[in-house]
Amino acid sequence: MVSKVFSSGITGIDGYKVDVECSINSGLACFEIVGLPDASVKEARERVLSAISSVGFDFPLGKVTVNLAPGNIRKEGSGFDLAIALSIMICSNIISQNSTDGYMFFGELSLDGSLRPVPGILPMVIAARELGFDKVILPSVCAKEAVVVKDVTVYGAESLHDIFLHLTGEKEIVPLSINHEDYFNDDLKYAMDFADVKGQETVKRGLEIAAAGGHNIIMAGPPGSGKTMLARSMPSILPSMTFEEALEVTKIHSIAGCLPKDTPFMTSRPFRSPHHSMSSVSLTGGGRIPKPGEVSLAHNGVLFLDEFPEFSRSALEILRQPLEDAEVTVSRVNATITYPSNFILIAAMNPCPCGYFGDPKGQCTCSLQQISRYLGKISGPLLDRIDIQINVEPVEYEKLADSKPSESSAEIRKRVNAARKRQLIRYKDEGIYCNSDLSSEQLKRLCPLGETEQKILEAAYKKFGLSARAYTRIIKVARTIADLAGDDDINYTHIAEAINYRSLDKTLTHI
Repeated sequence: MVSKVFSSGITGIDGYKVDVECSINSGLACFEIVGLPDASVKEARERVLSAISSVGFDFPLGKVTVNLAPGNIRKEGSGFDLAIALSIMICSNIISQNSTDGYMFFGELSLDGSLRPVPGILPMVIAARELGFDKVILPSVCAKEAVVVKDVTVYGAESLHDIFLHLTGEKEIVPLSINHEDYFNDDLKYAMDFADVKGQETVKRGLEIAAAGGHNIIMAGPPGSGKTMLARSMPSILPSMTFEEALEVTKIHSIAGCLPKDTPFMTSRPFRSPHHSMSSVSLTGGGRIPKPGEVSLAHNGVLFLDEFPEFSRSALEILRQPLEDAEVTVSRVNATITYPSNFILIAAMNPCPCGYFGDPKGQCTCSLQQISRYLGKISGPLLDRIDIQINVEPVEYEKLADSKPSESSAEIRKRVNAARKRQLIRYKDEGIYCNSDLSSEQLKRLCPLGETEQKILEAAYKKFGLSARAYTRIIKVARTIADLAGDDDINYTHIAEAINYRSLDKTLTHI
């Protein structure tokens, strides 16, 4: 007899069906798992043997062979344990084959038969639904993550024994259900709010434009000027995620195994702030079997890189592809996987090694050569991909001591949402969602400039030696400024303000 139950593996951010087949033949007692398993899957032999024995059943004698099909894809992880155990129990006539019809099974087994959580539950349940399975059984601690997928009945089990009772009809596991609308509300709490930031009105304006148009931004200023505080306030003014965006973000975090325990479904945009000592592999993703990196974990959210020039040159240069294409492709011997990476980059840096170049209050001790070398760590092609470049000045004492609260994030967010709504209407037939996504052809067609605007832009282009990419970035930022103002056309004031957000271009031409 050959039994078959179904489970799922992960490739990239998507699940795929795995047929778990078992046969028991006469011969020398042994237990083999085939189908290109990795070490963690092979170790399932000991876990499954002990778990079946622990719930009161004898492990079958003879040659037990378990096949994980398709055999040309390497299987990894411990999530196949439950399906392997059930396929053996079917072959041993402990449960019937038809009792598993319509089900997919995921979960790691403990030696005592209890179930442990596994990463990647959400994409596996989505794959189950797309493949026509309407029921899944998995560890109870993963049930809240899985239940967000509509049209799938989710059974959360504590142990292999509970599943045995459920499949034999002795004691049914109560399925978990939720109201999907309860996940989304406008009462999200943020650690930082723009109301707490004193002064820095110009920088706040730049961040508002970045949020409204999905633009990348770099802030340069002396130590203590508030760059980090401003960056960490950014999530509080970003537009709310749609259900589809939240689903994609949750899938990535689930696969990476970094989904918060108390957050089975991510409804707030991610904010990632890796240390500057991280490697390029950690930034873009990788490993023997590629996993998402920071640029993918920040998908639909913010990637904040503090002390920007202190990152390794290789890590910074590897950002160029995801910033341009909104995705990153990781190639390894075992697989070539593409992860989404559509994020807003916020970079913060000092203007020189000591931090006080251009500061009217501080005394810079760096030579022009040191300053040039420091700024040169950020290549021209990378800087071109950052739409907004802004200087952050030290805050005056009077503003710090002023007890009057600044404009709150909630008020700024209203303007951001209004600007995004205009963009969604404008681009409803274009396949894009915000101004930063505009292609060259769309930019020419949807963002025409008048004669006055062209002359202003031409003068800036020649004076600062801008590249063609910087030229298009200025127009995109100007389009967002117009959206925030509620204007249908880009005028000279929008272009002039957008040009002012190329401060590093101006700085580099004078060093």
